[in-house]
Amino acid sequence: MSVDYYKTLELSREASADEIRKAYKKMARKYHPDLNPDDAVAQQKFNEVQEAYDVLNDSDKREQYDRYGSAFKGGQGPQPGYSYNWKEGSGGPGGFSDLDLGDLFGGQVDLGGMFGGGGSSPFGRQTGPRSRRQRAMKGQDHRLEIDIPFHVAAEGGEHRLELSRDGKPERLNIKIPAGVDNGSVIRLAGEGSPGSGGGENGDLLVTIRVAPHPYFKRDGNNILVEVPITVSEAVLGAKVDVPTLNDGNVLLTVPAGSSSGTKLRLREKGVPDRKTKVRGDQFVTLKIIAPQNLGSKADQLMRQFADYEKTNPRENLW
Repeated sequence: MSVDYYKTLELSREASADEIRKAYKKMARKYHPDLNPDDAVAQQKFNEVQEAYDVLNDSDKREQYDRYGSAFKGGQGPQPGYSYNWKEGSGGPGGFSDLDLGDLFGGQVDLGGMFGGGGSSPFGRQTGPRSRRQRAMKGQDHRLEIDIPFHVAAEGGEHRLELSRDGKPERLNIKIPAGVDNGSVIRLAGEGSPGSGGGENGDLLVTIRVAPHPYFKRDGNNILVEVPITVSEAVLGAKVDVPTLNDGNVLLTVPAGSSSGTKLRLREKGVPDRKTKVRGDQFVTLKIIAPQNLGSKADQLMRQFADYEKTNPRENLW
């Protein structure tokens, strides 16, 4: 669903950088988990406020968001050979290092008291045993899109991701299950931002884009391919080689008298179903190719054939 970051921070679209910063501090104080223990709604609001600030406080991200809306993140997924980067930290993607706790809650903050070292809480209460422990929070999930070959999507395989975390390059091989299609999402547990307070890492959600194939097309779990044949093969029938995804070329029988557009089925030569693992079928559409530049002998034979041909394929059509 579309997200309105200005609405999240209760701002107008013309808000200045200073207004964005002030609104963030106000909303973050209101929904901070330490002020709302065991409140799932407040936790969600806090995460939404952080995400909104991350975008609107960055001039480049804000420009992209103003132009494309929240969909701008999906449209900027890395292409092969590019790196996907996020900063490590509990503040979410891009981090919130420019706002420390003292800045957020106003004045000096005793970090030791807040996170287990004793002393006063920054929220105006004594830190007993319960309040000394930082609330465990799962790290933020991240999303990216990758392009994979048609054959890998159908048959499965591996794909290497080039990541950059805190400026350090990292390679990650992910397994592509057989049968994925455009829009399929693979979840890599623990590969998102680190959690805070002992919370688990977020996940990395990888959306699949399948590259087109030179001659195969996909219809669900079925594979479609168009095979050209000669006039004589169509009239007399023939056996022709047809490519398949996983079984090389197979011999297909073309029935005598076949027309262009005739569809023939190769059972279980399609894509495996992700749940049942049963393959779909491959449908072969015949396409008759008329010969060009006939020699005199062939031309004479075709004229003789025309004299013997008695049918009219357009009869009773209009």
